[in-house]
Amino acid sequence: MYCLCGGHATNVSTISHLFGRNDLILYDELSHNSIIQGCFLSGATALSFPHNDAAALDEILRDRRHRYRRVLIVIEGVYSTDGDIANLPEFIAAKKRHKTFLMVDEAHSAGVLGQTGRGICEHFAANPADVDLWMGTLSKSFASCGGYIAGSTAVVEYLKYTSPGFVYSVGISPPNAAASLASLQVLQAEPERVTRLHQRAKLFLELAQARGLNTGMSRDSAVIPIIVGDTIKSIQMSHLMWERGINVQPMFYPSVPENAARLRFFMSCTHKEEQIRTTVDILVEELHKLSGESNGRR
Repeated sequence: MYCLCGGHATNVSTISHLFGRNDLILYDELSHNSIIQGCFLSGATALSFPHNDAAALDEILRDRRHRYRRVLIVIEGVYSTDGDIANLPEFIAAKKRHKTFLMVDEAHSAGVLGQTGRGICEHFAANPADVDLWMGTLSKSFASCGGYIAGSTAVVEYLKYTSPGFVYSVGISPPNAAASLASLQVLQAEPERVTRLHQRAKLFLELAQARGLNTGMSRDSAVIPIIVGDTIKSIQMSHLMWERGINVQPMFYPSVPENAARLRFFMSCTHKEEQIRTTVDILVEELHKLSGESNGRR
């Protein structure tokens, strides 16, 4: 494993360094900006494929694989704005069929998915060796700051000695490293935290959907969006929720499509059931108020 000072820099540095001209990179159309920037800076041909559509990816590979020296497929474990999960076994099958490399960004799935929080690989009971590059961040489940790449010894050693983002930058600080290590130790010692997180996230999602809130594609993860559509409305809702004692940040264009602005909730094992029920009640109440005021202005 090798670590950089930030998750965004990890994706940009790794993808742009390992791949280049004469290569092809295929990335999910809802990929994080760091993945897209890494693709473009690499100089490789970069193409997006329809979200979580392994069949469409397979079709692109059948048509184009023979034109390129090396091909990288990039997906995310949990998609950061929608909270849905990549079907890892299907992408592993495509990688093997077409002899490509596979990279999985686990920024939002490490510490969350799987019975003990080991991520998407545990969630699907997949073989971790079938993925060439495991990327993750230390600023989510691990309560610190930084990003990492895990993979074969040869790849990690090559990156350590040649990646400009590592060689010519700073490492993570000792306190950040210690915080991440402590988080991993807690995760291993107290797997019940992961079970509780799954229960809390499921409760929030089910309550929100039962009240008619638009939760998009979120499923089985700790990322749950409440899609309100309008950018101004999402900002207003964030302020209204703050005034009611709830901290939730808005997401709007260019992070998400213009008509899909949202509030993005991150669930935690420390959230209490009563807090979740109250939050959904307040969400519905404030959305109704805001909608009524908007109609009144018309």
